[in-house]
Amino acid sequence: MNLAKNIKNIAQEVLQNESLAVQRLIDYLDESFEACVHAILASKGRVVITGIGKSAIIANKMVATLNSTGTPSLFMHAADAIHGDLGMIQKEDIVICISKSGNTPEIKVLVPLLKRRGSQLVALVSNTQSYLAKQADFILNATIGEEACPNNLAPTTSTTAHLALGDALAVCLLKMRNFNDRDFAELHPGGSLGKQLYLKVSDLVAGHEVPKVKATTSLREVIFEISSKRLGCTAVVDDNDHLLGIITDGDLRRMLQQDVDIRVAKAADIMTRSPKTIALDEFAVKALHVMQEKSITQLVVTDNEKVAGFVHLHDLLKEGII
Repeated sequence: MNLAKNIKNIAQEVLQNESLAVQRLIDYLDESFEACVHAILASKGRVVITGIGKSAIIANKMVATLNSTGTPSLFMHAADAIHGDLGMIQKEDIVICISKSGNTPEIKVLVPLLKRRGSQLVALVSNTQSYLAKQADFILNATIGEEACPNNLAPTTSTTAHLALGDALAVCLLKMRNFNDRDFAELHPGGSLGKQLYLKVSDLVAGHEVPKVKATTSLREVIFEISSKRLGCTAVVDDNDHLLGIITDGDLRRMLQQDVDIRVAKAADIMTRSPKTIALDEFAVKALHVMQEKSITQLVVTDNEKVAGFVHLHDLLKEGII
């Protein structure tokens, strides 16, 4: 029990250390940060992000975030740069160099080469008095008190601060570019994320037959319609296909528990009136949100007030939306 308590205390200290460091970054946002954002927006080149060690890992993540939010970027390892990879940098590119100390040997070799190529240089550092910071055109200040590591050695808090500041930069650029969800969908067409952004309800109902009956339909025919269309429900419509209600398997089970004469009962006698609906041209993810909010498993799909089909929770599962 004491060991478990100690583990929990250690974890709490780490998270508190890192959360406070990120909180302090707010005070370090200055004119240089703003100028960096404007420079990237004005640039006709790309953003090249470099670093070494753990900073290289953070650089890769920043590149991925920028690329996915409308800012063309690429990664260049600081050690490989001096062995040929400098060739990837074009004149109009902006280079972001990530380093906690800003004084590592690799950085000191790389910076003059970058300056010689005429690239604008951004220093994302935790030491604003470092060699890198003094040579940079823009400084992104990620100063921290100490690492979460008890020896103040392993990059922990510093890499978290760099990551958070990189996210702040990416989101500023995203908003300044008016990068919206449709832009995002174009860059994320695969996986559940992409489908949430482009898959429509119309895409889901296309493969289904549409179960529907009239208000005067007998229960025998209602049961046959539900069974044959295999959606566990049917819409009840008028002569113009306008929605009157819905009958589900559950409605049939509840009917059997009540005093209903199934020999003479009609669809109108057991249907649920004013069921939840969704428009044919809505995004599929909205259908999911409605189902979750109302604790239901299917929605009637309408098109200009007429029944167009059903969308079921299983459809969303099949498409990987959930």
